[in-house]
Amino acid sequence: MTTTRRPLTVTDLAPLARAALGRSRALTGVERLRGGTKKGVYRLTLDDDSTAVAYVWSAVEDYWDQPDPDPRDVFSHGTGLGLFTAAHDRLTAAGVRTPRLRYADSTHTHLPADAAVVEDLTGGSLEDALTRDPKQAPRAMERMAELLTTLHGHTGPRFGKAAVVDKGGASYGASSEQRVTEGALRALAEAAARDPRAAAARRELEEEIHTLAAEVGPRDRHTLIHGELGADHVLLTSGGQPALIDIEGLMYFDVEHEHVFLRLRFGPHYEALRAPGLDEARLRLYRLAMHLGLVSGPLTLIEGDFPHPERMREIAEHNLHQALSLLKSAS
Repeated sequence: MTTTRRPLTVTDLAPLARAALGRSRALTGVERLRGGTKKGVYRLTLDDDSTAVAYVWSAVEDYWDQPDPDPRDVFSHGTGLGLFTAAHDRLTAAGVRTPRLRYADSTHTHLPADAAVVEDLTGGSLEDALTRDPKQAPRAMERMAELLTTLHGHTGPRFGKAAVVDKGGASYGASSEQRVTEGALRALAEAAARDPRAAAARRELEEEIHTLAAEVGPRDRHTLIHGELGADHVLLTSGGQPALIDIEGLMYFDVEHEHVFLRLRFGPHYEALRAPGLDEARLRLYRLAMHLGLVSGPLTLIEGDFPHPERMREIAEHNLHQALSLLKSAS
């Protein structure tokens, strides 16, 4: 599906800004922030130079051609105001910093879309900070490790999206590892349909997925995790404290799933976040599954009109190489 995309303007967002921030201030500037693929993220500037950030969930802002997500599928398309507010409330209750919610509207009164307005954190992203000031990296990572300890100190009665589990619901599937295995096989099929190298190695990769899955034992602990936690999904307060963004995928799941992603995205900084007691069998399965997902996902995304296809191709290429390398090391 091709959607005509036009960034929202001051005129478009002024009614939302008035409802969220009060009628005494006028909206004077709007900037669509780069990076979002599932929702629009806009910095709002008011006539007193104060700022806030608007989130907008609509088909125009979502570059993924996906059906309406089913929250009971833990790996379904993680987007929407309901998932966001549930995640915001759960993180706040857990003592984990995230931009404070100032206003949420599901009535489409101010925009023809679900929308929310949150505080604008002014310290930039952790990703930028690690690059900009390497001397401060150890302290920044120490604070990030403290946040993770708090986040991962919370558990739920079963696996699934926080929005489902916290309301007493249950997710599809019998276990976290089953859902990861199914997702890995599905991602492999999608990658094989789009890249001949994945197609050539499909049978071997399928066998490896099943072999790794068979090595995973049962577990009844379900940890609160972000799900896609890279340094680009962490903003800093003016005092340098980390705060999580892109939180709609918040879930109760195996903590190894989080650590595979952390290791992938934080690279040499990951050692500061490493945790004891991780299950090596789960790490092996989840690592291969994540690499395959990061091949199929980007290749699927660029079949549409995503404006930065080169970066998505780089991600897919890197992760295909990593998946094939894991296959070679296992043989």
